Amino acid sequence: MYQTHSKREFAIEFQPQIQILRPSIHSRRANLLVKFQDLYGFTVEGNVDDVNILNEVREKVRQQGRVWWALEASKGANWYLQPQVSSLTEGIALKSSLKLSNLANAITLKRLIRKGIPPVLRPKVWFSLSGAAKKKSTVPESYYNDLSKAVEGKVTAATKQIDHDLPRTFPGHPWLDTPEGHAALRRVLVGYSFRDSDVGYCQGLNYVAALLLLVMKTEEDAFWMLAVLLENVLVSDCYTNNLSGCHVEQRVFQDFLAKKCPRIAAHLEELEFDVSLVATEWFLCLFSKSLPSETTLRVWDVLFYEGAKVLFHVALAIFKMKEEELLLTHHVGDVINILHKTTHHLFDPDELLTVAFDKIGSMTTNTISKQRKKQEPAVMAELDQRLRRLNSIKMDDEK
Repeated sequence: MYQTHSKREFAIEFQPQIQILRPSIHSRRANLLVKFQDLYGFTVEGNVDDVNILNEVREKVRQQGRVWWALEASKGANWYLQPQVSSLTEGIALKSSLKLSNLANAITLKRLIRKGIPPVLRPKVWFSLSGAAKKKSTVPESYYNDLSKAVEGKVTAATKQIDHDLPRTFPGHPWLDTPEGHAALRRVLVGYSFRDSDVGYCQGLNYVAALLLLVMKTEEDAFWMLAVLLENVLVSDCYTNNLSGCHVEQRVFQDFLAKKCPRIAAHLEELEFDVSLVATEWFLCLFSKSLPSETTLRVWDVLFYEGAKVLFHVALAIFKMKEEELLLTHHVGDVINILHKTTHHLFDPDELLTVAFDKIGSMTTNTISKQRKKQEPAVMAELDQRLRRLNSIKMDDEK
């Protein structure tokens, strides 16, 4: 089902049809918890209502597939890969430079992507629209294979941490948790750790790279998707040693929570709840450890096209969806439990993304960038103070 060589396919062979889940009569009558595999091989546990939601979602996926294929037939194969359509970030400059037909294509594409890319098209659409194909085209064709061979057998702090994390990355998955899967994931992560020594390897990247391997057609394409994600899509310094970028994102998120969900923010402040307790994992793992895989990939569909602002939209939506319930909490632990339960049972990506984009309101990339610049000095001062404190303790211990 999965292959290890970079030129062979990884994808689970779900493409021709999407399976309908059918719990037993006994389970339906008793509304018991049932276990089943999702489209990407992960074991999911839920009740019959969850199964019904998943079946409804899969029917929508089939319908979306028909829409995409109809557009291919009417507009031509790969119509969405036109250079002018590859970015729809802020719109004003785009509108002035595009012909009407191309602008219509761009608007159609944005709407289609938010409704979900069919699994069979996802690797190709991601690879082009994210900028990964362009990034790959700037280096020799043998770049990834040469890199993999060059770093084979080398030992660094990053490779040691990667080896430690491999068996802990989605344990129990039928391919990822095998020698084959571990070897492929290791090559991608080790390769990137040598490509960008400033990042090296950071815990959280193992989950992101693992999910990329399941989606993309080849190991090499998964590597380039990871590269474009870290180098172009996400904020810089998010995965460096001190995680400064991630700390900035947490502060920016807290600011947006106060603006977009003021009642929740005020209540959490009374409880002395730090949103980073849950949001750090969301931002570092890009929801891959929190949301069901099929929902995560719908978030990633939009992330690779519209950029990192999507993470803020989705994180805010999770809080917004449980606003009334969160306002009744009295303890930090209750807040964490509600959010964990909510994310792990968000089987309907349309519900999540509707709240994220229709109820949260606009957040432009420019606005988020300004907030980041505002928060950066405080974060760097805090990290510097922490480093001095650690060095002081180290010097005391050496005396």
